[in-house]
Amino acid sequence: MTKLDYDGPILEIDQLSISFFTRLREIPAVMDFSVTVQPGEAVGLVGESGCGKSTVALGVMQDLGKNGRVVGGSIKFKGQDLGQMTMEELRDIRGSEIAMIYQEPMASLNPAMRIGKQLMEVPMIHQGMSEKDAYERALQVVTDVKLPDPARILNSFPHQLSGGQQQRIVIAMALMSEPSLLILDEPTTALDVTVEAAVVELVKDLGKKYGTSMLFISHNLGLVLETCDRICVMYSGEAVETGSIEDVFDKMQHPYTQALFRSIPLPGADKNARPLVAIPGNFPLPHERPPGCNFGPRCDYFEDGRCNEDTRIRMAEVAGDDRHASRCLKFKEIDWNAPLTLAETKTKGEVGEVVLSMDKLKKYYEVAANAMFGGGETKVVKANESLSFEARESETLAIVGESGCGKSTFAKVLMGLETATEGTITMNGTQIQDTPIEARNTKTVADVQMVFQNPFDTLNPSMTVGRQIIRALEIFKIGNSEAERRTRMLELLDLVKLPREFADRMPRQLSGGQKQRVGIARAFAGDARIVVADEPVSALDVSVQAAVTDLLMEIQREQKTTLLFISHDLSIVRYLSDRVMVMYLGHVVELGSTDQVFAPPYHPYTEALLSAVPIADTSVEKQHIVLEGDIPSAMNPPPGCPFQTRCRWKSEVPGGLCEKDIPPVRHLADGHQVKCHLSDEKLAQMEPVIKIAAQ
Repeated sequence: MTKLDYDGPILEIDQLSISFFTRLREIPAVMDFSVTVQPGEAVGLVGESGCGKSTVALGVMQDLGKNGRVVGGSIKFKGQDLGQMTMEELRDIRGSEIAMIYQEPMASLNPAMRIGKQLMEVPMIHQGMSEKDAYERALQVVTDVKLPDPARILNSFPHQLSGGQQQRIVIAMALMSEPSLLILDEPTTALDVTVEAAVVELVKDLGKKYGTSMLFISHNLGLVLETCDRICVMYSGEAVETGSIEDVFDKMQHPYTQALFRSIPLPGADKNARPLVAIPGNFPLPHERPPGCNFGPRCDYFEDGRCNEDTRIRMAEVAGDDRHASRCLKFKEIDWNAPLTLAETKTKGEVGEVVLSMDKLKKYYEVAANAMFGGGETKVVKANESLSFEARESETLAIVGESGCGKSTFAKVLMGLETATEGTITMNGTQIQDTPIEARNTKTVADVQMVFQNPFDTLNPSMTVGRQIIRALEIFKIGNSEAERRTRMLELLDLVKLPREFADRMPRQLSGGQKQRVGIARAFAGDARIVVADEPVSALDVSVQAAVTDLLMEIQREQKTTLLFISHDLSIVRYLSDRVMVMYLGHVVELGSTDQVFAPPYHPYTEALLSAVPIADTSVEKQHIVLEGDIPSAMNPPPGCPFQTRCRWKSEVPGGLCEKDIPPVRHLADGHQVKCHLSDEKLAQMEPVIKIAAQ
């Protein structure tokens, strides 16, 4: 069949059920799942991890491994049942008609093969194209995915490209044979928000150019809003709501969809007046699903004897909408416009005196220019340049910027894992910038603690949860006996809202959100005064994010902790923080209260960051600014302003000043500073990036 002679749905999944078989039992991963993708349409598949999104994608690719099987329903591609095809027929379709882009780009690239060769293989194998034509096609596609100097890129190895460039190559590879269906499995999770914006823009443009239909798997509702025409919300192996983006976002008809939206910070949310509402309880394991409605035990509208009857609940049409359906017995009875019952309003802790101050802190690394064989001249990597700021008791200071901007380096210097090159860090009246962690006294170590991005890497897999917290108490010399420390450990579990019986569990028995809570309990074991939270929720599901951020806020209110919150998710930053520091290539380019930083005038980099944030709200209008090019290397920064190579305002500054001089720090208002050459008149002309349309 040629690509042009079929005009029905590209993909038709009908009542699909997929199970995995272990020695002990059959584990149903997907049940009674239906979705249709029309030609040129993009459908978003949304839900928490473990809900079966990727299993559906692997089912379409017919790649479920040895123990996975389709046990019911069908998957049709252009009218043909994929389950009935031979391996030969499937091989012809995979890669040429159906292509898949995975979350981790290096999983799809061969590290020992040049990019050009990898791209050329696709049309040479699937379409019998000559080497010369395949090279021309590769050049064309690499140009389409907006990579600089395509000929050089084709001659490079994967390790010579940044993460964002690698992901673009994987997209290029998927497009080499102009597939009819493109499956994207969380393609931007590992990327910076600005790179993510560029990749999403690219996927949309290419979808239009090639007429490709897309199945876009994501847990980010904002991204789905920006990329898709239709959405399918999944929970515990089932589709619970499907419909057009407008219908599902503005007229949701399932309690889980509503609960998801309540747990993400939208513009205007306030952590004290309108705290996020986390979804109560935990996600059910596949072999422990409740009778009746899977979401029943966590639902606000649950009705005993009706929602938990043994019969499976079917999808029902929502009258009057465009193919809108809900898997809820009560959706016609619920008042979806009822005002939100507010979670209790919290009072903000009084911001106290300065606990931490940094003055002109610099951190440089020397690296050999020829690092592999040593020798040769050394080059200097300027990871942090003249950082100056203060943080007060009970305050949340957010530090934002793309990877490589020096956020984590400065955290390492503060923790004592590195020492400063120049400048001072003063904590509780003592200078600590030159004291490595092993030389710090117990009080200083206990006072500055860190919560890491990935909870899996920070717990000892062979020690129980309780033992790990007691170990921290021993190091901080808290408690005079084992019994006292055990009591304190149980109190810490209460503090992070984990059941006390978790003390005897091993880390592998905990979910990601629960592990992150153990990490927080350990950080607060020594009554830390300053907690550095390095992307603490980026590895967690949205519903768990709400619970963990709320927990951090609550502990901060009780303990008067200073929280340094490192993140690239500006929605959470806006919701959580009192002040925001924006970093780019080692420099602080903007610093001010949250309201000052999120309203014009902005530093041009802040403006681009804000424009890149996907927002899950149809009433929000955003200015569209895509940053050109990649972040320069800290080993070879551009002359003058570090941001000048990507700045859209550069032409407004006369005399090539941006390329010659590092901008001075300018004070725009009380406590609000930017490092920029733009004149006051130009700054005053800046428009807000995010506007909420009148309802």
